[in-house]
Amino acid sequence: MSAAITLDMLRGAGSEEFPVVDLAAYIAGADGALKATAQQFRDALETVGFLIVVGHGVAAELRDGIVAETARFHALPMAEKLTVATGRGQGSGFTGYLPSGAYWVKTSQVNDNDQPDLNEAFLVDRERAADDPEVLAGKLFRELNKWPAELPGFREFVLRYWDAMEGFAQRLLPLFATALDLPVDYFAPAFADAQCVLRLTHYPPSTYGANQFGLAPHTDANVFTILPQTEVEGLYIRPHGKGWIKAPRIPGSFVINSGDMLKRWTNDRFLSTEHLAFNLPDRHRYSTPFFYTPHIDWPIACLPTCRSAANPPKYPPITYGEYRVWWLNTNYGAKLKRESA
Repeated sequence: MSAAITLDMLRGAGSEEFPVVDLAAYIAGADGALKATAQQFRDALETVGFLIVVGHGVAAELRDGIVAETARFHALPMAEKLTVATGRGQGSGFTGYLPSGAYWVKTSQVNDNDQPDLNEAFLVDRERAADDPEVLAGKLFRELNKWPAELPGFREFVLRYWDAMEGFAQRLLPLFATALDLPVDYFAPAFADAQCVLRLTHYPPSTYGANQFGLAPHTDANVFTILPQTEVEGLYIRPHGKGWIKAPRIPGSFVINSGDMLKRWTNDRFLSTEHLAFNLPDRHRYSTPFFYTPHIDWPIACLPTCRSAANPPKYPPITYGEYRVWWLNTNYGAKLKRESA
């Protein structure tokens, strides 16, 4: 584990080596764009684990609107936010409001995180009806979303954005498949009824104590994350074997990074890179990552193009549901149990 990370280390971080990929030709279906863009994804995810995409086709109204809706929610009185508090696994799941300081990331391999993170969040899973068979059966991670009663239009906009992000993530799947020398539709079955989570996060102006962060050093548990960039910077990453670098702010862009599940799936070929968040200026910062992962029962086993006699699988097969149970229990103090197949 590395030495303690300090604010001074991050203040001097540059943004060089942060790949930027233009998706415009791929989104337009131009000849050769799939292969060329997939090569850029492959290079970025094998060497950095993060990239920024422009030319993605997601409307500015959605990108800007989700930040505005996040600010609207977090401006509610605390008493109202607590009416939709997440149960953190205690019978009512992980949807809803999570107060600041409610957890810290204990699974980090790069820092001994021993202080709670200074951010508050509102968590949204796939919207399901109360009579959904899996909801009625009490299936893990199939709880209903919680919505504030006194925030007109909030639910409707957030769900519209959620749907747009799932659609965007699905459009990226052929790039990941092609980058891994797999058939273009290889990942489609795995992501039917995908386990997607939208996190609407507020980093208030804060004074950080020793070894404390807005979001402590960690890797993401999912396959990949889509994060729209906002006006207030604060994301830092540490590519393998290198120091901390700051994500450059490119208006209208998205940051994409691969997570632990993709690292396992690719036998460590694609990285799951450490990152953290500091709210450096004296301003409120809002962050809205969309976490994309297969169906919770889909087995994550080493891909055929990522193993050989000289490079056998490094990890046993696991479902994302099993991995998420471990991750949430460790970091959030939940008491979830793995479901039998």
